[in-house]
Amino acid sequence: MPMSASKIIEVTDLKKYFTIKSEGANESKVLLKAVDGVSLDVFEGEILGVVGESGCGKSTLGKTIMRLHDKTDGQVLYRGKDLFAKDPEAMKAMTLKMQMVFQDPYSSLNPRKKVSKIIGQPLDIHNIGTPEERIDRVAQLMDEVGLNPRFRLRYPHQFSGGQRQRIGIARALALNPEFIVCDEAVSALDVSVQAQILNLLLDLQEKYGFTYLFIAHDLAVVEFIATRILVMYLGRIVEIADKQELVGNHVHPYTQALFEAFPATDPRARVGKKRIVMGDVPSPINPPTGCHFHPRCPYAVDKCRQQYPPLKEISPGHSAACWVVQNDI
Repeated sequence: MPMSASKIIEVTDLKKYFTIKSEGANESKVLLKAVDGVSLDVFEGEILGVVGESGCGKSTLGKTIMRLHDKTDGQVLYRGKDLFAKDPEAMKAMTLKMQMVFQDPYSSLNPRKKVSKIIGQPLDIHNIGTPEERIDRVAQLMDEVGLNPRFRLRYPHQFSGGQRQRIGIARALALNPEFIVCDEAVSALDVSVQAQILNLLLDLQEKYGFTYLFIAHDLAVVEFIATRILVMYLGRIVEIADKQELVGNHVHPYTQALFEAFPATDPRARVGKKRIVMGDVPSPINPPTGCHFHPRCPYAVDKCRQQYPPLKEISPGHSAACWVVQNDI
């Protein structure tokens, strides 16, 4: 991002641990480290894509930033103000500017409410406008996301999956937010519908200047929509860079493995080059010592097994957490 761009979100050493019961006779309580010391900045007007395997902590990161989860430690600032401050009025003002689009367009909508009530609920909660103005605003929002306003009295089950996600997007837009977290917003949709929703999000950003944190496990989706890409593995950031830089020069072994697993449009381009990463993702309850990726990494050395590498800039705007990449072995 340009140095002149202002930070809209600043995350410093954020941790989110869940206390769960361990399996076995004693049923002792253990910590699941879903997000384990993440620091990042989101700049105004950008789309920061967050990618990684299932269970890497990317959705927990987004929900903790949005305060749907309480933090275990660390700090989250929105335009310099602490999102976890105990001032209810300050929190209410900030939540007006931060919204979320959820993964499942089926469970994220109340089946007992008509679409007009679902989209207009944020306006009701914050007591914005008269009843007539709210009706007009709902019609405007439905038109904005490609839904016929005449369908506002229908229930969610009367819409397709893609239409339901448009309803979720309209609800997120109701309060004119600045920052939107999209948590796997297209993963439950057919490929053709995914493209429609992604283009809608891009059109809305171009029109209103939204800032997105876009979470997905599909590299193709992230590569299409993001301006910067952040790669997570087992609760931590392993690499982050501008999209063009990361796609053309991904250096962390885990990021390389993700791109190797990504289907090529021309299969001949990868003949003899495909490397398969062996093993399963370790448990976040008991992560490996040192670099969490070292049990699956073909380049791991002794230092990788003993110390976790810091996230270090290897070129302007491009950082990676790898001792081998940093030439510090």
